[in-house]
Parts: sequence; C-alpha cells; structure tokens
Amino acid sequence: MSAPKKVLLLVDSLYAGGAERSVVNLATNLPRDRYEVTVCATRRHSGPLADELIAAGIRYETLNRRGRIDIAPFRRLYRLLRTEGFDVLHAHKFGSNLWGSIVGRLGRTPVVIAHEHTWSYEGQPLRRFLDGKVIGRLADVFVAVSTRDRERMTSVEGVPPSKTAYIPNAFVPAPGRRSEGDIRAEVGIDRDAPVVGTAAVLRPQKAVDVLIDAFALLSKRVPEAHLVIGGDGEMGEQWKAHARSLGLDESRVHWIGLRDDVPDVLRSLDVAVMSSDFEGMPIFAFECMAERTPLVATDVGGMRDIFEDGTSAVLVPRRDPQAMSDALAELLDDPDRRVAMAEAAHARLDEFRIERAVERVGALYDELLARKARPL
Repeated sequence: MSAPKKVLLLVDSLYAGGAERSVVNLATNLPRDRYEVTVCATRRHSGPLADELIAAGIRYETLNRRGRIDIAPFRRLYRLLRTEGFDVLHAHKFGSNLWGSIVGRLGRTPVVIAHEHTWSYEGQPLRRFLDGKVIGRLADVFVAVSTRDRERMTSVEGVPPSKTAYIPNAFVPAPGRRSEGDIRAEVGIDRDAPVVGTAAVLRPQKAVDVLIDAFALLSKRVPEAHLVIGGDGEMGEQWKAHARSLGLDESRVHWIGLRDDVPDVLRSLDVAVMSSDFEGMPIFAFECMAERTPLVATDVGGMRDIFEDGTSAVLVPRRDPQAMSDALAELLDDPDRRVAMAEAAHARLDEFRIERAVERVGALYDELLARKARPL
C-alpha cells in the first residue's frame, strides 16, 4: 500500500463559524490510511474547534499572522510546504485562498485547491479581480459550496468553468451539549404558544433585522407568537434596539445568546427562520433538517441545492419582511404541513452527511494528483 498523501488544510482562523466547522469536519473524517492531514490557521486561534482537532490527533499549526498587512508569517508556510513535501494544499475562505494559492505555487506544491464558502459576489471589485485573475488562475480548482456560487465564479469573476467544482458542505452533529433541555421553560414561553426563531452569528450578513421586521408584521396576525434568537456578535445590541423601536420587548423577542445546544433550540420552535442576505451552504439548514424543524429561509446561496421550495422548505426573496411574515403565518396555521415539510427535508439529509463530502473531496484530490503525475 502506498504512503498516505500529505494534505495541508489552510484557513484564516478556527473561530467557530460554518466554514471553520467544515474544515474541522473534513480534517477529522478524511481516511487516515489515505491522507495525512495537517490544519494550519494563518492567525493564531485557540478554542473548541482547535481542541477538537488536537483531541482527534490532527496536527494543528498556526502562522501567528496579526493583521491583513502582516504577510511575513507566510514565509513559515513556504518553509512548511518546501521542507515537508505536502501533496495537496487545500485553502478555505478568501484570505487563505489568496495567499495559499500564491505561496502554494511558490512552494511547488503539486495540487493547490481554493475553497470559497460564502460571499455576496456584489461590490468589492478588487475581491472579484483577485478571485478571478489570481486565485482562479493559480489554483488547480476553485471549489464552490453551491451551484449558484459556482455559476457566479464564472459569470461574475471570470474563473474558467473547467477550473471550478461544486462540493456541498457537510452535516456533522455538533459535539456540544445535547441536554434535551426545555428552551420554552428557560425563557418563560407557554408550551402552546407559537414560536419562531433562529440561531446565527449576529453579523450583518445574517440580516436578523429583516427577521425582526417580519416578526413585527407577524405579530399583528398572530399576537400570541414569540421570537427566539440564539447567537452573539457585533450587531447584537443594534438589533435589540431595533426590536424595541418596533415595540417588541423581551417578553416577545427572546435573545438567548451563544448556544452549544442548538438541537434543543430547534426542537423548541414551531418554525425556524434564516434571514441571510447571502450564504454558501449554511450548517443551520442541515441542523433544521436533522431535528425535523420546518424552515423558512431567504432564497440565497445553496438553499435551492438543499431544498425544494414549498415541499421541504419555504424560500422567500431576501430583504422582504412581508413575504417572510406571510410564509411564517401560513406554516403556523397548518401543523400538518409543518410536519410534512420537516419530514421531506429530513429525508434529504443523507445526501449532505460528512461521508458524502469526504468521498467528493477525496475523489477531487485523487483526480488532481493523478493529473499532475501524468507525463506532459
């Protein structure tokens, strides 16, 4: 049997976001007999995801980069690639895609892969130029997590179609606490009250203000409804103030903070909501599928790859509180449809489990390495 191929997974940090979770899931599930995996964060980062890697016996390195203009640490990446003979450099997210593609080529790594998890593909002409003219040319393949993003790589950024690939994100149950807890009791919501909610990093992309606007409209039709919002982030205080400005105090909108029991949160909801302006392929969607919680979501990113609109989820236009409110009201009024929708979504989950993602990524590695091994 041949020796395992050496794979370096490069990411900006191991902050607990969806892309970072995907990197850790891949690192811990690639077959050890085929791949020797190292994870490298360009910025020093400790925390639960780093601990998970170390506990699984995965080598974890950091470059200790301190800011956007701090490029000196990439000399260490170059030395790592040159001295240890990695077969594959698989970068994730824009910063690591850019520098990984450049340093990977300088370090003569046989296969260099860039992997984009999400961005709006709007504005930021420099970003589009760097994706299309630098990363798209230097990397062997540019991976998108949704078919919509793959199309935008080619039509908006000018990446050659032959150099793009679609590999959806994977679902792995989070290792956090699963307590079968009662979130309704925790925040004082009656057992029979209608409850909608979400869990997200509270950053602008997630557009929770749109969800709050939709809930304000919903409250006029379903005055006994409650909204639960899990998560923390830079927009938290601003969005809380926005809710109060609409007359939604904390007896109706429940801010429950960062959670490690998202399954408990989802089981407390009648309908889950995702209000994002843009996404790649969000882990939250898979969590809803796993817990059989029906979902109303903005029609962005890979949501069409995961769900059939109206059958396994309800997809609404982004930045449209009225459409979101209408979808929520209709589902709250129809328990049988909620159950049918949740079951239809759950039936699709196997297609997005980590085993399928590992198969897809492994096949990509093997194809690219075989291509590089062929004589010109």
